[in-house]
Amino acid sequence: MNSFVLPLLLGAPQGAESGGTGSMISTFIPFILIIGIFYFLIIRPQNKKQKETQKMLSAVKKGDKVVTIGGVHGVIQNVKETSVVIKVDENTKIEFSRSAIASVVDGGGKVEKVEDKSAQDDTEESKS
Repeated sequence: MNSFVLPLLLGAPQGAESGGTGSMISTFIPFILIIGIFYFLIIRPQNKKQKETQKMLSAVKKGDKVVTIGGVHGVIQNVKETSVVIKVDENTKIEFSRSAIASVVDGGGKVEKVEDKSAQDDTEESKS
């Protein structure tokens, strides 16, 4: 029994003294590459997005137009330590946790102007 356990404890197979370290390195290289790929493709972008979200949530103030994770659009009326009160309608105010805010909407940058297609058709027909 001792003749079997002793070589395992020493770490070298019987008869081969220098070939053990090279095969161990070539075994661990694929694992190291996979960990590196996971870091750069999954973990790093997720941490970056989380930092941006935390920065956005800490910068919300009264009067900001926001959209919650449930899709509720409104204007912030009051900012508390862990929650915000959002005015949804003239008489409707709802209190949400700060983490429920999905995005802050710019007043002029995100709204697209939609034109009436019937008015465009009339102008095109009058040109012909």
